[in-house]
Amino acid sequence: MTSFADLYGEPIHQYTRADALRDGALLAVPQELAQEAGWRWPVALTAAAWGDCVAWSDEDNERHPGHGQSETGRLWDVLRMAFHAVRSANPGVQGVPFEVLRIPADGPSRATRAKLAIHCGPGDAGEPVITIMQPDED
Repeated sequence: MTSFADLYGEPIHQYTRADALRDGALLAVPQELAQEAGWRWPVALTAAAWGDCVAWSDEDNERHPGHGQSETGRLWDVLRMAFHAVRSANPGVQGVPFEVLRIPADGPSRATRAKLAIHCGPGDAGEPVITIMQPDED
Protein backbone atom coordinates (compact mmCIF):
# COMPACT_ATOMS: atom_id res chain seq x y z
CA MET A 1 0.00 0.00 0.00
CA THR A 2 1.31 3.44 -0.95
CA SER A 3 1.62 5.90 1.92
CA PHE A 4 0.77 9.58 1.86
CA ALA A 5 4.46 10.45 2.12
CA ASP A 6 5.24 8.15 -0.85
CA LEU A 7 2.71 10.03 -2.97
CA TYR A 8 3.37 13.60 -1.87
CA GLY A 9 6.66 13.60 0.00
CA GLU A 10 7.28 14.60 3.58
CA PRO A 11 5.22 17.53 4.88
CA ILE A 12 6.91 20.92 4.75
CA HIS A 13 5.12 22.04 7.91
CA GLN A 14 2.62 20.58 10.36
CA TYR A 15 0.39 22.69 12.60
CA THR A 16 -0.89 20.53 15.44
CA ARG A 17 -3.71 20.97 17.91
CA ALA A 18 -1.06 21.53 20.60
CA ASP A 19 0.40 24.34 18.44
CA ALA A 20 -3.07 25.90 18.07
CA LEU A 21 -3.65 25.74 21.84
CA ARG A 22 -0.24 27.25 22.54
CA ASP A 23 -0.76 30.02 19.94
CA GLY A 24 -4.25 30.91 21.19
CA ALA A 25 -6.03 29.85 17.98
CA LEU A 26 -7.80 27.28 20.18
CA LEU A 27 -8.81 27.75 23.81
CA ALA A 28 -9.07 24.65 25.97
CA VAL A 29 -12.13 24.12 28.12
CA PRO A 30 -11.23 23.17 31.69
CA GLN A 31 -11.57 19.38 31.88
CA GLU A 32 -13.72 19.46 35.02
CA LEU A 33 -16.24 21.86 33.45
CA ALA A 34 -16.35 19.84 30.22
CA GLN A 35 -17.03 16.67 32.20
CA GLU A 36 -19.77 18.36 34.24
CA ALA A 37 -21.40 19.35 30.93
CA GLY A 38 -21.31 15.72 29.77
CA TRP A 39 -18.13 15.54 27.68
CA ARG A 40 -15.72 12.62 28.08
CA TRP A 41 -13.12 13.93 25.62
CA PRO A 42 -11.05 17.13 25.63
CA VAL A 43 -12.96 20.16 24.34
CA ALA A 44 -11.59 23.36 22.84
CA LEU A 45 -13.17 26.39 21.17
CA THR A 46 -11.66 28.41 18.38
CA ALA A 47 -10.64 31.93 19.38
CA ALA A 48 -13.43 33.33 17.18
CA ALA A 49 -16.13 31.14 18.78
CA TRP A 50 -14.82 31.96 22.26
CA GLY A 51 -14.72 35.68 21.49
CA ASP A 52 -18.27 35.72 20.16
CA CYS A 53 -20.03 33.42 22.61
CA VAL A 54 -17.95 33.05 25.79
CA ALA A 55 -15.71 36.08 26.38
CA TRP A 56 -17.16 38.42 29.02
CA SER A 57 -15.45 41.03 31.16
CA ASP A 58 -16.28 43.36 34.04
CA GLU A 59 -16.60 46.12 31.43
CA ASP A 60 -19.19 44.01 29.60
CA ASN A 61 -21.15 43.69 32.85
CA GLU A 62 -21.09 47.48 33.17
CA ARG A 63 -22.36 47.90 29.59
CA HIS A 64 -25.07 45.26 30.12
CA PRO A 65 -26.18 45.63 33.77
CA GLY A 66 -28.61 43.20 35.32
CA HIS A 67 -27.95 40.23 33.02
CA GLY A 68 -25.78 38.17 35.39
CA GLN A 69 -23.35 37.08 32.69
CA SER A 70 -19.99 35.41 33.34
CA GLU A 71 -17.51 33.58 31.15
CA THR A 72 -18.08 30.36 33.07
CA GLY A 73 -21.85 30.59 32.65
CA ARG A 74 -21.58 31.47 28.97
CA LEU A 75 -19.13 28.60 28.40
CA TRP A 76 -21.50 26.23 30.21
CA ASP A 77 -24.32 27.28 27.86
CA VAL A 78 -22.16 26.60 24.79
CA LEU A 79 -21.03 23.22 26.13
CA ARG A 80 -24.55 22.07 26.99
CA MET A 81 -26.09 23.24 23.70
CA ALA A 82 -23.27 21.48 21.82
CA PHE A 83 -23.83 18.33 23.88
CA HIS A 84 -27.56 18.31 23.10
CA ALA A 85 -26.87 18.92 19.40
CA VAL A 86 -24.51 15.94 19.25
CA ARG A 87 -26.94 13.71 21.16
CA SER A 88 -29.68 14.44 18.60
CA ALA A 89 -27.41 14.13 15.52
CA ASN A 90 -27.22 11.07 13.31
CA PRO A 91 -24.58 8.54 14.38
CA GLY A 92 -21.22 8.89 12.67
CA VAL A 93 -21.62 12.57 11.77
CA GLN A 94 -18.39 14.49 12.42
CA GLY A 95 -19.61 18.08 12.11
CA VAL A 96 -22.84 19.15 13.80
CA PRO A 97 -24.26 22.68 13.56
CA PHE A 98 -26.02 24.21 16.56
CA GLU A 99 -27.11 27.57 17.91
CA VAL A 100 -26.75 29.27 21.24
CA LEU A 101 -28.45 32.37 22.58
CA ARG A 102 -26.00 34.90 23.95
CA ILE A 103 -25.81 38.61 24.66
CA PRO A 104 -23.15 40.03 22.33
CA ALA A 105 -20.48 41.74 24.42
CA ASP A 106 -20.33 44.65 22.01
CA GLY A 107 -23.97 44.64 20.91
CA PRO A 108 -27.45 45.22 22.26
CA SER A 109 -28.44 44.08 25.75
CA ARG A 110 -30.67 41.33 24.43
CA ALA A 111 -29.94 37.75 23.54
CA THR A 112 -29.33 36.95 19.90
CA ARG A 113 -28.63 33.66 18.16
CA ALA A 114 -25.08 32.65 17.36
CA LYS A 115 -24.43 29.78 14.96
CA LEU A 116 -21.68 27.37 15.90
CA ALA A 117 -20.51 23.94 14.80
CA ILE A 118 -19.01 21.09 16.73
CA HIS A 119 -16.49 18.70 15.26
CA CYS A 120 -15.22 15.44 16.67
CA GLY A 121 -11.93 14.34 15.21
CA PRO A 122 -8.54 12.96 16.00
CA GLY A 123 -6.14 14.85 18.21
CA ASP A 124 -2.40 14.96 17.66
CA ALA A 125 -1.99 11.34 18.76
CA GLY A 126 -5.19 10.06 17.11
CA GLU A 127 -7.28 10.39 20.29
CA PRO A 128 -10.84 11.74 20.04
CA VAL A 129 -11.13 15.50 20.66
CA ILE A 130 -13.97 18.00 20.36
CA THR A 131 -13.63 21.39 18.68
CA ILE A 132 -16.37 24.02 18.77
CA MET A 133 -16.11 26.65 16.06
CA GLN A 134 -18.01 29.12 13.96
CA PRO A 135 -19.64 27.54 10.89
CA ASP A 136 -17.19 29.14 8.44
CA GLU A 137 -14.11 27.83 10.27
CA ASP A 138 -12.45 24.49 9.68
